[in-house]
Amino acid sequence: MSRYTGPRCRVCRRQGMKLFLKGPRCFTDKCAFERRPFPPGIHKGGRKRLSSYGLQLREKQKVRFIYGITERQFKKYFDIAAKMPGLTGENLLSLLERRLDNVVFRMGLSDSRAEARQMVLHGHFLVNGKRVNIPSYLVEVGDVIELSERGKEHEKIRELLEEKEDLQVPSWLSVDRGSAKAVVLREPKREDIDFQVQEQLIVEFYSK
Repeated sequence: MSRYTGPRCRVCRRQGMKLFLKGPRCFTDKCAFERRPFPPGIHKGGRKRLSSYGLQLREKQKVRFIYGITERQFKKYFDIAAKMPGLTGENLLSLLERRLDNVVFRMGLSDSRAEARQMVLHGHFLVNGKRVNIPSYLVEVGDVIELSERGKEHEKIRELLEEKEDLQVPSWLSVDRGSAKAVVLREPKREDIDFQVQEQLIVEFYSK
């Protein structure tokens, strides 16, 4: 299954909650979810009660859309998480947080994870001094993420560095806004996830 490229606001309306897929626009009156807080379709109406399978599927899809990955990628992460010690759901979220495109987003150098993905693909970031253009690259404890020479000239990145001085950075990252550099202090934990998710439902979905 390919990556979803349709209207992002439609995804939020289908999920019944804001997923903040369009960055700053989601905080304005232009947000489609604010204007039409009901599922997309021909008729406006109440939501049907979901079955247990429907709830599990919706939770899986929600997390998949938030991180902007394909179904095949998501299943691969789940399989890796299931083989790791500890709780599978928490391991899954930790793996997703360690993606390079998510780290760039957490550093405040993009308005959304989709935008961060594009920046990584264009070679704007270095990991431990080497250019990495793979959004799915998993950072490790001690890794240093910084702008490449090309990235330092990126107009949008320069604007964001000036605008997001009060950005709340997760505690597993140390970010120096002046040099646009981040160091991975530890692996992400469950309490570092800043959106509502019931990861146990995802585990149940794949355990059938």
